[in-house]
Amino acid sequence: MTQGSATAGELSSDTISQEVDTFEEIWSLATLYGNEGNPILQKFAISGRFHADYSHLESNQGDYSDFDARRLRIGFKSQWFQDFTLHVEADLDAENVDFDFDSESYKGLTDAYLGWSPNKQWNLKLGKQSAGFTLDGKTSSKKLLTLERSNLANNLWFSKEYFTGISASVKHNKWSYFAGAFSSAVPKELTEFDAGNFGILSTYYDLTDQTGGEESILTLDYVYNEPHQNNGTRSFEQVVSLNHRYENDLWGLRSEVSAGQGYDDQSDVWGVSIMPFYNLNDKLQLVTRYTHMTSADANGLRLNRYENIIESGRGDSYHEGYAGLNWYIYNHKLKCQSGVTYTQMRDLTNDGGAYDGWGLNLGLRMYW
Repeated sequence: MTQGSATAGELSSDTISQEVDTFEEIWSLATLYGNEGNPILQKFAISGRFHADYSHLESNQGDYSDFDARRLRIGFKSQWFQDFTLHVEADLDAENVDFDFDSESYKGLTDAYLGWSPNKQWNLKLGKQSAGFTLDGKTSSKKLLTLERSNLANNLWFSKEYFTGISASVKHNKWSYFAGAFSSAVPKELTEFDAGNFGILSTYYDLTDQTGGEESILTLDYVYNEPHQNNGTRSFEQVVSLNHRYENDLWGLRSEVSAGQGYDDQSDVWGVSIMPFYNLNDKLQLVTRYTHMTSADANGLRLNRYENIIESGRGDSYHEGYAGLNWYIYNHKLKCQSGVTYTQMRDLTNDGGAYDGWGLNLGLRMYW
């Protein structure tokens, strides 16, 4: 290596370091108070996220193009008495921002819980919180590698996401366990207990020592959902998901196979999703995904968010291919994402639900 190239490399490293320091300084402004030595209040920080999308879809069933200010949330997260976390966050209409909580722009609370974590092995939450299962369903929208959750999650997971309940997680050596019980009602704030209930049991096993890499986690999720006419969940009485996350410095693979037992008019559904990704460098990442789903009976499957605007009917067999590029400006806290999808859904009854088309999606993701 010549002296000139070494100098260029050093300058490049210095530039990256300066960028990181600048972002850290900006993001640190969200922490309004921090003092680990205070026995009562250790931290108080503003929390939230902003997501924006541009989507262009062309299909045999119609076209769609629009800009969507997707998510805007604002709240706070605080640490008390060393072991307790109080987190409250509100969901706002990003296209009609009005901080008057009596206005239509206030959509309700997402997180509103008290957490207790006496050590790194135990965590207990009481209140409104994310009820995660399936591979993408348990991944925060802040840290998705694709612009949309897989349609397997969209069909089986309870996409309202935030439910009032109690949950506990514990870690022991290579094993981790999660158990949660929730009300299926979805009011703006805490639950009204006018619907059914559901429970989640998850078991995690750390395979990193066997497979190498930075992360290798195998997870089994089981959900029992009490059927009720007022449920804000999907109409599945039972859901099972086996999923795996693997990642090393250069590449990773996320995969799952999941199935749901429907009730009322909802058919039983099963599907698979596989998502390989490759890190070009510290900033750029290539992501691909293939998703397939089948329902036991007709009209058991729904399309994903933007395809559903074009065709809101239901089908019985689904295929999707995705290829995207992520640009991590400041890790997941500030990133731009792009993706191209090809989606096909069959509708044997021919009563509205068939879909065949391409889509281009661009997105900005930011959280603090």
